[in-house]
Amino acid sequence: MARDNERESRGRDRRRNRDEDVDNEFVDKLVHINRVAKTVKGGRNFQFAALSIVGDQKGRVGFGQGKAREVPEAIRKATEEAKKTLVRIPLREGRTLHHDAKGRWGAGKVVLRAAPPGTGIIAGGPMRAVLESLGVQDVVAKSTGSSNPYNMIRATFEALKAQESPRTVAAKRGLKVGDLVERRNDGASAPEAIES
Repeated sequence: MARDNERESRGRDRRRNRDEDVDNEFVDKLVHINRVAKTVKGGRNFQFAALSIVGDQKGRVGFGQGKAREVPEAIRKATEEAKKTLVRIPLREGRTLHHDAKGRWGAGKVVLRAAPPGTGIIAGGPMRAVLESLGVQDVVAKSTGSSNPYNMIRATFEALKAQESPRTVAAKRGLKVGDLVERRNDGASAPEAIES
């Protein structure tokens, strides 16, 4: 009997450790909480909407929204949805974007630009949360248009989804990566080594 209990508790510990490992690989950031009030006969009913970003800081990121009567529950729902909607974005040298990109969602417009080492993340608000969770270290970003966090995040994701690595472009064109990178460097005024 004691052996069964011991085995069961060991199994539970292993499962708990596995779940913690899965959670530990992701960084989640709360971007926005909105309180919504509905007026009813007895007064007001409050509800909360949360917007959350989840990423592994190695090229995967996702966002989610959650609504609930309590703030912690809304955040939990948003985080769960964000984990389900993760997308992989190719990064150059694991630190910056391959090329400049523009994104638009509704009235939200963003411009993302690749940057040299040591630049850091120059971005504001919700865009910064997305780029930090993605694992970008050097980028310059500008938001024009709507400052609504929902639209800004969606516009940022549209810009990130447009990113293509030299390897995928070479495969589409039937070229070797070296040929493509050579052409890119010939056209540039200051050539630099580019990893695929």
